[in-house]
Amino acid sequence: MDLENQQRIIDAAEKFGAGNVVVLLGSADPEGAGLYAETVTVGDPTFAGPLAGVSLGLPVYHVFEEDIKAEADQGIWQEQIEMMEMVLDTAALAGSVAEMREQHSQTKL
Repeated sequence: MDLENQQRIIDAAEKFGAGNVVVLLGSADPEGAGLYAETVTVGDPTFAGPLAGVSLGLPVYHVFEEDIKAEADQGIWQEQIEMMEMVLDTAALAGSVAEMREQHSQTKL
């Protein structure tokens, strides 16, 4: 996760309170998705960005998780996301994020 996005997440958590922020990921790589999820829950594991050593415990979800898909407008889903859903390993993506959330998020949806 780039440094600018890490700072945006810190700013949102400070402005709205960590209990009022949910992180939604759309990464196409399961390993990257897990790393991003780790970054917003326990801190930047590379110790290179603003979230280095900062454990926000934010709830984090991948766009392909069923809870998220169920809330999406189906017309927009079909237009914007459905094609990627057909070609990516959605179970691996959702699973890598869910694993980090279950281990480290302080709240859930």
